[in-house]
Amino acid sequence: MLEKIKVSTTIKTVKSKDIYEAWIDSKKHSDFTGGEAKIDPKIGGKFSAWNGYITGTTLQLDPYNKIVQKWRTSDFSDQSIDSNLEIILKDTCEGVEITLIHTDIPEGQSKDYEQGWKDFYFSPMIEYFS
Repeated sequence: MLEKIKVSTTIKTVKSKDIYEAWIDSKKHSDFTGGEAKIDPKIGGKFSAWNGYITGTTLQLDPYNKIVQKWRTSDFSDQSIDSNLEIILKDTCEGVEITLIHTDIPEGQSKDYEQGWKDFYFSPMIEYFS
């Protein structure tokens, strides 16, 4: 059975353009996460992050609003399908609300990814953009 999570936070004092560009730019993504990222920033482009732990393909780019990716980690079994990740960005009076909707996660792994998004993406982004 596949699992789903939804996590969100607000990154203060930035615009959605800043988060969007950092997510799809190899150097900026590497800088804010602290792990090497290689990103081909186009629809159909391949990416890897966290020194190859995460890999996938970008399916949709709606500049400054939404990114959709097929996504997997080295923790997925060979039999597991790629998960689906939607990154939704919304400018607010405080900054940017970022919401991640992560679906098709292999059974038993969603709690780890939910915490991972908070620890390895949201917290470093808040620090990077402050």
